[in-house]
Amino acid sequence: MRPAPLPLPHLTRLVAAAALAVALSLLTGCGYGKNRPQSAAAAGPPAHGPALSVKTVRIGYFANLTHATALVGLERGFFARELKGTAISPRVFNAGPAAIEALGARSVDIAWTGPSPAVNGYLRSGGDALRIVAGSASGGVRLVVNPDRIHSLAEVKGKRIATPQLGNTQDVAFLHWAAGRGWKIDPATGRGDVSVVRSDNRVTVDAYRSGSVDGAWVPEPTASLLVAQGARVLLDEADLWPGHRFVTTNVIVSRTFLAEHPDVVDAVVRGTVATNTWISAHPDQAEAAANARLKRLTGRALPARVLDQAWQGITFTDDPLAATLRAQARHAVRVGLLKSADLDGIYDLGPLNRALRAAGLPRVTEGFP
Repeated sequence: MRPAPLPLPHLTRLVAAAALAVALSLLTGCGYGKNRPQSAAAAGPPAHGPALSVKTVRIGYFANLTHATALVGLERGFFARELKGTAISPRVFNAGPAAIEALGARSVDIAWTGPSPAVNGYLRSGGDALRIVAGSASGGVRLVVNPDRIHSLAEVKGKRIATPQLGNTQDVAFLHWAAGRGWKIDPATGRGDVSVVRSDNRVTVDAYRSGSVDGAWVPEPTASLLVAQGARVLLDEADLWPGHRFVTTNVIVSRTFLAEHPDVVDAVVRGTVATNTWISAHPDQAEAAANARLKRLTGRALPARVLDQAWQGITFTDDPLAATLRAQARHAVRVGLLKSADLDGIYDLGPLNRALRAAGLPRVTEGFP
């Protein structure tokens, strides 16, 4: 997918590009998606009514558009309305492993995260750490490259490609895709027929701008931020999946918290369903709400053309797309990042199906045999 050229004279294009570069440097320089708690004001509208079984629920998510259910739900107050007098303590993470660690340490109760961190956390704990309770997003992941250095998929071989983190969802996807082309890459070091550079999304734009990477397999908005720097989309990961649907983000909960506070989990999942329904019905307003939340987190909103391009590639869904999670786990095994793909028990879709029934929507299943 190539962005349409801007109908500007040459000098105006240069000025616009310079202004955009300044905006992007401010976005990345201020710590896009820092692993830190937010202020009380950042939690959104205050709750009203009696508290549920806890006074405060701690919610984790990333400053990514693939986590827009959390961004919009907090910004528009969907979670606060369902939680009534239970307050929300939000926390933003850079990557899934940190969120899983926080969940295990009981410093976060519920989190939005990608499938690979959820699978890793589940398997490493022997199935004890967490449960997936709802879907959130599909798609929104692209391979973007420097068009001066890479002209075709075959030319990715021998180049330096960034992924967000060793073993994260996009890292697994890229390694599996490369293996399917017959390329050899050591999964631990990233060395081989392609040099995989594990680079935090916050610094990947600068790495691309400096020429230290030739491209990146990344989620939104990082992919579109790179396109704004002159990169082009070489591959949309959705094109590799049946029906162009694959899980990018799920809602997970500490197994202990789920057992002790099911009313709170039910309320958050109801808020998730309400948010996704509203996003589908009001896409333009949802974009604006997500961008407003990003501005709260980073100090700067995304430029309009970056936001619009990034948003187009994401589908927000309550369905956890369990069959694709299982496939992603198998991919991790094949590339040597996991030893097992036994995910029996990773889902508890009771909260989701109760929320869907209350909203008059069809139930979902795990999709496992």
